[in-house]
Amino acid sequence: MKPSGPFHAVRVSPLAPLNRAHILLYSLALFAALRLRLRLRLHFPATSLPSFLLLAADLLLAFMWFTYQALRWRPVRRREFPDRLLHAVAPDDLPAIDVFICTADALREPPASVASTALSAMAFDYPPEKISVYVSDDGGSAVTLLAFAEAAKFARYWLPFCRENGIVTRSPEDYFRSVEGGEPETVKLEKMFQALKEKVEKALQRGDISNDITQGEEEEEILKKWKGFIRNDHPSIIQVLLQSSKDSDVTGKPLPNLIYVSREKRPTSHHHFKAGALNALTRVSSTMSNAPLILTLDCDTYSNDPRSPLHALCYFLDPAMSSNLAFVQFPQIFQGLNKNDIYATEVKRLYTINPRGKDGLGGPNYVGTGCYFSRCSLQGNTLPPSLPRQPTDSISSEFVIRKAREVTSCTYELGTKWGTKIGFRYGSLSEDFHTGLHLHCQGWKSVFCYPEKPAFLGDVPQNLNDVLSQRKRWSVGLFEVAFSRYCPLTFGTTKASFLEGLSYAHEAFWGSWSIPITIYCILPQLALIYGTPLFPKVSNPLFYLYAYLFLAAYVQDLLEFLAAKGTIRRWWNDQRMWMFIGLTSYLFGTIQFLLKKVGISSQGFNVTSKVVEDEQRERYQKGVFDFRAQSPFFVSLGTVAIVNLSSFAVGLGRAASLQGSLDELFAQLFLSACVVANCWPIYEAMFLRSDGGKMPRMITVFSLLAACFLHGIGYLMFSV
Repeated sequence: MKPSGPFHAVRVSPLAPLNRAHILLYSLALFAALRLRLRLRLHFPATSLPSFLLLAADLLLAFMWFTYQALRWRPVRRREFPDRLLHAVAPDDLPAIDVFICTADALREPPASVASTALSAMAFDYPPEKISVYVSDDGGSAVTLLAFAEAAKFARYWLPFCRENGIVTRSPEDYFRSVEGGEPETVKLEKMFQALKEKVEKALQRGDISNDITQGEEEEEILKKWKGFIRNDHPSIIQVLLQSSKDSDVTGKPLPNLIYVSREKRPTSHHHFKAGALNALTRVSSTMSNAPLILTLDCDTYSNDPRSPLHALCYFLDPAMSSNLAFVQFPQIFQGLNKNDIYATEVKRLYTINPRGKDGLGGPNYVGTGCYFSRCSLQGNTLPPSLPRQPTDSISSEFVIRKAREVTSCTYELGTKWGTKIGFRYGSLSEDFHTGLHLHCQGWKSVFCYPEKPAFLGDVPQNLNDVLSQRKRWSVGLFEVAFSRYCPLTFGTTKASFLEGLSYAHEAFWGSWSIPITIYCILPQLALIYGTPLFPKVSNPLFYLYAYLFLAAYVQDLLEFLAAKGTIRRWWNDQRMWMFIGLTSYLFGTIQFLLKKVGISSQGFNVTSKVVEDEQRERYQKGVFDFRAQSPFFVSLGTVAIVNLSSFAVGLGRAASLQGSLDELFAQLFLSACVVANCWPIYEAMFLRSDGGKMPRMITVFSLLAACFLHGIGYLMFSV
């Protein structure tokens, strides 16, 4: 069949010419401000600490602004036409898809929820015999295997139910959460899934599944082998739970393949976190289904549109771009966000705005989930001869299982190019960023696919400490790439393109935001207390240069946020969290990275908890910040909040009592006011709230002491 038209369309944003004009104008203003900072140095000699800190902050702000302009140079928007694809390609000619789902901790990532994610992918509107779902259990949990053994039984009823009733939300956990009652069949299935969850949760509480596995001799043998296993010391476990050539649903249609994988772990071997798990799945799948396309999903990211494979195929089956197309990245969209997204967990810039900017250069980066890969981009143009394609009716054969165990052993990668030249890349906690950078530098392209209906939905942390911890981990991983031989400023700009390199550099150096944010949240405020001006007077024409730089940056940021279907309240919370993250996640991440570079051990990869308490969820949905954790993050935030509140009060008093003081100190008073406004949830948590989410008293005391210490530093800098 011939296509009735192209499978997709693309258009460059009409704002691109305006962006470029603004880049030129803003660059001139920025250059003038930096020149002014160097020439005048205000009231300080060139060697003074305040002068040096302000200059360092301005240079870093200029660097981060400059690298970001690559993302504004040529943003594009795309549209797919999956119906044209179906008209042109017969179902039998559609390529097979291997789905990879990674989980690492059964206590923090509930196995029943992970199984629900897998079921949503198994229920794609796609030939089931062409789908293989591989689950990597890096936690080595027997309960996770139990959850998937039960999910395999449930799939026999769930998949035909979705198909026959036109169900779009095909994660059973989320579907049953959104419906009440319904037809008898719906009620029956809901009871079945609830029974599955209860069985798994009870086994998790007991820490034992010996009373729950009853499928047959093979499962009993697995139980025997599991005895004595610990999380970081066990052999490979491969279990084929469903096989499309043998298993069918209650209507007689074949079921997708479902394979459980727990790779070998030994205390003496580095397992490379999620990247290592994905590489193990890549090799295991090569021995079994060996599909030409691979979909990676986080364990909490379920399919929200069963037609997402067709959207991806609109690009992979386009002869004009398929030869060098590495992956099609869908945006991360999240469910359960409160009305105003108080923690900015939507991360709109990273997941929706920036990818459109990168898409006009060479393609978006890989963000770890919701991404369809071409297998040859990960394994090279041809598959290794030792891993030939296996027919689906042999995936459970003894030879294949033995081969799968071999490729998931701790020693398999030794002396190979896995993690360096092929597969998902090692060397960074941000393996997604590192992998995308390498693929683009090898000449591969990518596409940002953003259909009107979100293809995938994920969960977000619902307490502030988890959000900040997650972003700290990201910043450390990005620094690991930024300060390596693969630095985007050198490796990216030369191997890919100059603009692509700049766009990657902007994200790689995210942690450096901590320096200007910390300086501008403390230094001008301390100077304000002692009446020392750091910026031109309002009556000085040069004041308006700074005003333009500030207002133009914020207004453009707001307009881009609103254009991406954001709201003003969400934008306000987004810029507040940018400040909070700069003072905590990026600051502590920078310190952790520097300690690691000098050989001081630091914290490794931490799994973000997917378990949410009822009280915590209630606070989050009401838009109330949760500060209950005894976290050093909150000491940092509390200290800055107190310093700015005191400086704002002193500054107001000084402006009211001293003639001309407001003219000289307006810029610093304005900065204090902005920080105080952003810190209002902190003041509430420290002094006004009595609920369970208030800031611990000890954190408040430490914050007050740290603020007093900074005031003493300010006295030495500005008064002595």
